[in-house]
Amino acid sequence: MTLVSAEERAFAFLPMNERPRKPRSRGVTEIRGPYYTPVGRHYLDDLLETMGAYVDTLKYAGGSFSLMPREAVSALNELCHEHDVEVSTGGFLEYVLAQRGDAVARYLEECRELGFDIVEISSGFITLPTDDLVALTKAVRAAGLKAKPEVGIQFGAGGASTIEALEAEGMRDVGQAIELAKHHLDAGAQLIMIESEGITEQVREWRTDVVGRIVSELGIEQVMFEAADPAVFTWYVRNYGIDVNLFVDHSQIVQLECLRAGIWGTDDTWGRILSYGASRGKET
Repeated sequence: MTLVSAEERAFAFLPMNERPRKPRSRGVTEIRGPYYTPVGRHYLDDLLETMGAYVDTLKYAGGSFSLMPREAVSALNELCHEHDVEVSTGGFLEYVLAQRGDAVARYLEECRELGFDIVEISSGFITLPTDDLVALTKAVRAAGLKAKPEVGIQFGAGGASTIEALEAEGMRDVGQAIELAKHHLDAGAQLIMIESEGITEQVREWRTDVVGRIVSELGIEQVMFEAADPAVFTWYVRNYGIDVNLFVDHSQIVQLECLRAGIWGTDDTWGRILSYGASRGKET
């Protein structure tokens, strides 16, 4: 299942912003799967039956797959593939790293056997040299999987910490984060996930300057922004257009895609989210 064409979708006489066909390199939408709520095969089947054309990736969160039977994980991953949706591990690798020994190699092998496509390389709660982080990107690729490193400016990102706790942890310079992202991309990373903590989450004021610099130096197609809050993903689309790559909760997929399509929105986006271009909808 790919893009819903104008001929296939309901109310086709109504115009809307067209999306590139999958696989997309712009306007990529990743949804959070099992974590805040259980997501089983029936639930996911219903979601992808209606919105599968707009979902590029399903991401497990919090290591939720490690709680589930192998058969259930394989079934969910297979269902995603039936809808041309890739499957990501989410940011769990730092937990695996803490086990030491051959845990990483065994983890990557298990990911491949269970049908995962993407391995996120997270390090919000641990400290690793840049060379080691880049080596993980290379190890993921060597295992036949796509590497998606997480990069951010907030130390201690990735947990339900208070603003005060994160402020006490401190932040890294955005230039340092961008350089790390460049090293990962040079090593073959598919895409860079930008952590929201310290930028739009768990902060007193949004660091829109950080977003601007990341886009300016890395390019909008090279990064995906964590935006699991309607106000946040609305801001990204309003400021960077429908082609910005976003990670949202599975419960928000319809709201996001209505916004991308330009058919619905808030009072500050109504009738203003537009696209123009002869290549729209023809990306391969």
